[in-house]
Parts: sequence; structure tokens; C-alpha cells
Amino acid sequence: VQLQASGGGLVQSGGSLRLSCAASGRTFSSNVMGWFRQAPGKEREFVAAISWGGRSTDYADSVKGRFTISRDNAKNTMYLQMNSLKPEDTAVYYCAADAINYRGITRSSAYYYHWGQGTQVTVSS
Repeated sequence: VQLQASGGGLVQSGGSLRLSCAASGRTFSSNVMGWFRQAPGKEREFVAAISWGGRSTDYADSVKGRFTISRDNAKNTMYLQMNSLKPEDTAVYYCAADAINYRGITRSSAYYYHWGQGTQVTVSS
């Protein structure tokens, strides 16, 4: 089972990026998926999560209104559209998936069993 995060890069403040998380080895269409990030010297923090059917989402206050999480279960892929990026959004972004089917959304990283390798997002001022 593998989660492959991609789409990171260097962007100016106010710019946009779209992250993707492609899953392989099993389907996650019945599992909550989420994005977390970790900035240098800081702990990993929750960014956004999406329910297995895609109807429910949750966002950290710091990204609400700027980021949009979505998923395409037919492609076994999750996305994070990031707009109006700020320098404080600079971090390594990780995608994750819950291993238990049909569980509700959670912000706790302990509930996510499968993790991607991370993709670097750098926002310059």
C-alpha cells in the first residue's frame, strides 16, 4: 500500500498550488483521507480531511477559505487546492488515509494509518 503525494513547489505569496495524493495497493474509497503539514522546527499539524464519500470536509482555521480538499474515488486520488498562499504555509505536506472503513472525519493524526512521503511547499514573500 502506497500513498504518493505530489504537486509541491516554490510559489510566490498569493499564488496557488494543487497537491495530489495517489493511492496504490488498495482502494481508499471507504476511508477518510487527510492532509497534514510540518514546518521546520514545528510539530506536524492537521490541514484538512475529507470523508470517504467526499460529502464532509474539515479544515484547520489557518487554511479555511483558502484551501479546498477533494477526492476522486474512481481514480483513488485525493487533492488539495491551495489558493492565496502565505509564507506561513511553507511546510512539507503529507497525505494520509485511515485504515478503518466508514469512520468519521478526525483531525487526530493517530487515526491515520497510511502516510505518504510528503511534498515540499515553499511560499516566498
